[in-house]
Order: sequence, then C-alpha cells, then structure tokens
Amino acid sequence: MNHFENMRHGFRTAAFLLVVLAAPGQAQLKTTGEFDASTNAAAKSEDKSIRPFRVHIPEAALIDLRQRLAEARLPDEETDQSQGVRLATMKELVRYWQTDYDWRKVEAKLNALPQFVTTIDGEEIYFIHVRSKHPNAMPLIMTHGWPGSIIELLNVIDPLTNPTAHGGRAEDAFDIVIPSMPGYGFSGKPSTTGWNPVRIARAWDILMKRLGYARYVSQGGDWGAKVSEALARQAPEGLLGIHINLLLNIPPEIARSIAAGDPAPEGLSEKEKAAYGQRKALALAYLIEQSTRPQTIGYSLADSPVGLAAWMLDHDPHSYEQLAHAFQGHPEGSLTRDAIVDNITLYWLTNTGTSAARLYWENARVVYKGQVSVPTAFTVFPGELWRAPRSWVERTYSNLIYFNEVDKGGHFAAWEQPELFASEVRAAFRSLR
Repeated sequence: MNHFENMRHGFRTAAFLLVVLAAPGQAQLKTTGEFDASTNAAAKSEDKSIRPFRVHIPEAALIDLRQRLAEARLPDEETDQSQGVRLATMKELVRYWQTDYDWRKVEAKLNALPQFVTTIDGEEIYFIHVRSKHPNAMPLIMTHGWPGSIIELLNVIDPLTNPTAHGGRAEDAFDIVIPSMPGYGFSGKPSTTGWNPVRIARAWDILMKRLGYARYVSQGGDWGAKVSEALARQAPEGLLGIHINLLLNIPPEIARSIAAGDPAPEGLSEKEKAAYGQRKALALAYLIEQSTRPQTIGYSLADSPVGLAAWMLDHDPHSYEQLAHAFQGHPEGSLTRDAIVDNITLYWLTNTGTSAARLYWENARVVYKGQVSVPTAFTVFPGELWRAPRSWVERTYSNLIYFNEVDKGGHFAAWEQPELFASEVRAAFRSLR
C-alpha cells in the first residue's frame, strides 16, 4: 500500500505502470452470530455498545479449505523469476497449509485476548483491547495494512503493554487498541462506497473516545500509516501524536521526475538519491489492479485459496523473499510459516480478499494536501519499500519530534521484528507522556 498521492496522475501515463504504488461452498461464509456483523441493520446504525467477541470457525469451513487445497491446479513453473511468486514457494505453502497447519492455534491465541465489536458510522468494527497492568499507561491505537491484518501486530502487544518483561520501563507502558479496518478480518464489509482512510480515521477517533480515552496516540505502517496521517490531518481533540514507518508523501518534484522516467535530479543528498532509485524501481502490479478493478480480481480471491495466497505473497520483491524464506526452512524474525498462513487463512475464512482490495479503489479517489502539524515520529526500517530521508519526511510532517534509522526490519516491521519495533514505539512517544 504505497504512493497513494500520485494515483490520479499515474492513471494518465504509461509511467504509472512503473512508479505508482499505494505507496490487504463458501461464497458468503458465516460462522456464528459472534462473527456475523450484518444481521441487524437497526443495530448497525444505532447500537453504540461495546460487545465481547470470540472467534469460532465451523469445522466444515476448515474441511472445505483443505479439500480445495488438495484439489488445487497449479500453473507451470515460471520461465523467469521476475514473473511473480515462484512455483516452488507455492507448492510448499500449499503442502504445509493442507497437511500440517492448524487454524485452531491462532484461534485460541486470539480468544486469549480481550476482543470486542462496536458499531461506528453504520459499520461493525472488530478490535482487540489490552490494558496494561502499569499505571498511567498511554492509550495507543495501531492500524494494520495490506496484505496484513491484526495478525501482524499480535506479537507487539505484550512488549508494549508489559514493557518491564521486555527490557523496557513501566512508565513506557501502553494500553493498546488494535482494530480491523472495515472490509478486513472480523469487521463488517462496507456495502456502499466511501470507506476510505479519512473515514476510517474518523471512526478510530470515535472508537478511542468511546473506550474512554480522552488523550491517545496512533501508530501505523502501510495502510496504518495512511490512516494515522489522515487522523493527524483531522487533528481531533485528544490526539497527542502519531508514529509511522512508511513515508507516503514524496516531494512533488520528485514524484514528477520519477513519473517522467528521469534520472535523479541534481542537488540530492546521497540518502535522497538512494531513496529516489528505490522509489523509481518499484512496480507493484497489485496496486494497479486493486485501485482500478478490485471486483475483477476479487472473484479469484474469493474462490481459490491458492490464488489468494499467491496474490498476498506478491507485495514487493523484498517482502516476497522474506515470506518465501519461511517456506524454505529459514524464517526471518517472527515471519514464520504459521504466522504467514494464519494471516492468509484469516482472509480466506472471512472472505475478505475483495472487500480489503476495495480500500485501494477508495483511496485513489481521495486528495491529500498540505502539511501535518500534529507531533509526528518516524522510524526507517532498512528493508522498507524505500528508505525515507529525513528531509523528505519533514516536507509533510512539520512537527517531527522523533526520527530514527534502525538496522533491521522491513515492510512488515512489527511482524518481523516485534521487540525492536516495540522499542521504537516507546521511544517515539516518550516525549508526549
């Protein structure tokens, strides 16, 4: 999810294909009343209560998944590795998913956490809410991305709510709220247009205040960065600051130069030149499809678990290699086979491949302008889509209170390096306590 701001211009040029990024018998699977977020239209618009939630997927849905995997028809092997997800990766993923994987483990992990749903702006919002045992913990709302989900943030919950068990200080503790965006996971699926990052950001402010938090901070990468930025542009009363780890706004002259296919402009620093090259080299096919025709790819995502898995692995070259390594027996950080398949299975069982993809279509129709004056913290992870130079970050975020470059971690930093990620979040917000 990257390069949202240049979407409109990119549609008009062939350069769009090279430089625009967004920078996420079972057609309508229902499990139980706990999971069905659309049974009562009146409740959706009127009920503001916070309701407990538990996950329980019917065994029939898991049997159906394994049968589909057993009967999957795979394509021929790629003739060049640049053509997409490699056949060897998918063969091992399908084998593991069908024969060894156990969804019930992550289901139990989720049910061990406090889970809730509430209705905001007519849509059911699912969220995890973990309060720290330490006094005066700072309220924090964290937003996942695509092709991630709440799964990518589970391993940072304890380091952030219980810092003393992870080398931190009690005064650095957080109360954490982790919602699923509409169209993702166990949240409701919008049936009308309009659920873009701006509207999601407004919903998050309502959620935090509904939970009793008059003051709070927001964090996100990928879509979470865009939602946090949108929240900061709205600057609602009580928002103390944001921390993001993906720069979504590059300087306009840089965007124009990349779109034209030009070499790096004169006068750039070495870090700016490196970021320019990384940004220019990116070509994300999923972004184009999901921003223009999400419904078309959605039929494959809803009908084929193998198609869904391959689509989700093919986010960007660096992340793909990280994910593929897990199926080669040497995972990077916490990006294990189970963690990756947990995430894919959540999309499959909730049939949210299509509804999640529509967020790209929604975002392509939003204009973001101006600077953000809310206190902002930024962490650069070396394996991110591009390493944002501080000078570019400051062009959008005029009140930059923290900037740091770390030595490991990529686009899925919270998922891959939860301890390092948690230490960055603690440091980022320390001055706002």
